[in-house]
Amino acid sequence: MFLIGFISIHLSAQQKWSLDECVSYALEHNLPLNDFEYTAQSNKETYRQSIRNLLPDISARTNYVINFGRSTDPFTNDVVTTEFFSNSYNLDASIDLFQGFQKLNSIKASKFLYKATQEEALQQKYLLAFRVMQAFYDIQFFEGLVAISKEQVAVSQSNLDLVKKQIELGLMAGADLYEAESLLLADKLNLTQSENQLVTAKLQLIQEMNLEDTDDISIQPVMAKKETSNKSVQIQSDSIFATAQSFLPLIKAQELRAKAAKKQVAVARGALSPSLNLFWGIGTGYFETTRDSLENTIPFRQQFRDNTFQFVGVGLNIPISNRWSNRSRVKQNKIERLRAENNLDVQKQVLFQTIQQLVQEYKALQAEYEQSGQNVEAQNLAFTIAQKRFEKGLINALELFTAKNLFASAQNTNLQVRLRLEVNKSTLDFYRGLPVFDIN
Repeated sequence: MFLIGFISIHLSAQQKWSLDECVSYALEHNLPLNDFEYTAQSNKETYRQSIRNLLPDISARTNYVINFGRSTDPFTNDVVTTEFFSNSYNLDASIDLFQGFQKLNSIKASKFLYKATQEEALQQKYLLAFRVMQAFYDIQFFEGLVAISKEQVAVSQSNLDLVKKQIELGLMAGADLYEAESLLLADKLNLTQSENQLVTAKLQLIQEMNLEDTDDISIQPVMAKKETSNKSVQIQSDSIFATAQSFLPLIKAQELRAKAAKKQVAVARGALSPSLNLFWGIGTGYFETTRDSLENTIPFRQQFRDNTFQFVGVGLNIPISNRWSNRSRVKQNKIERLRAENNLDVQKQVLFQTIQQLVQEYKALQAEYEQSGQNVEAQNLAFTIAQKRFEKGLINALELFTAKNLFASAQNTNLQVRLRLEVNKSTLDFYRGLPVFDIN
């Protein structure tokens, strides 16, 4: 068993996870999502029950009564003091004919709320997918950072070896060796810090995915997608907002809640109207005091048949005064409707501002990415020249270290900007209605 567990952990660590695979796994194994699914299921049952409330109410009753002391004989209506018993059986049914359309409006309100919880559950799936995507790109960034740090260590190690040879030839002093060793140790420290950050980023993704029995994960890097200038021109806040608000689950959920609040006002207002109901029943009973001409108690079967009765009727209830509670309920529901509509406007405002910021950031990152790429080329050339000058003894190790750090910093900046641009672009694509995640 230990060997099997070890093999499964090893295979999990060796598997190369794509972004889509990470998102799919997280959606399937994320526990907090279950709570939103349970809420949706609960509201679904509430909606179904609101439909069943249109059905008649049917009830059956029976009792067994022993009378003793002074009581009334149910057969003769005489006052007696003897002990006797009786029992009865009743079947009643009633149905509401009119209640100010309260039940119909309740059905519509509960249906809107059920659909709203479905949209909110979908919204949580999208939020989880974005968290997984962010963690995924963080790993890709720190992997790139580790690769750059390793390159810096390799260069510093090569320079240290060069210094040692130069010292052996008498071309450099012993102090140069100490400087080269110090620079190598600094680069190794940077490498260790980058590796630690990579481990932390992997742990974040593992936790978001709820990936068990492993503390390591390997990913398939996402390649950057190039866009034509025509597509870039189409990225405008107004057009993206118009598309996003038509499908975004958060907006749709709030729209549904606003509609439900409107129907709940109608439900409360229906309580002010008269209500009409139809009722029907059938019953029978057995009485110990029911006797024949010979003073013998009539048998149960005969009494059950002879005492059968039925009734049917219509009831009208007119609300006159209940301490103004119904009208107060109408006012409270109107306030809730206004609150729901205001929350919808707030959500739309936040969405538009978010898209505005994303579009502005997208344009800024495009410019930064182009300039950072140019800076990488310039710093690479400067470092190459510095490396050659160092090998010829024209500059010292500190000057080379400065040029090397500037080149590494330019690489880090370019990598960070590129990945930020990818995350930003994927987010904008989502708001544009493009299939960023495979979520049903």
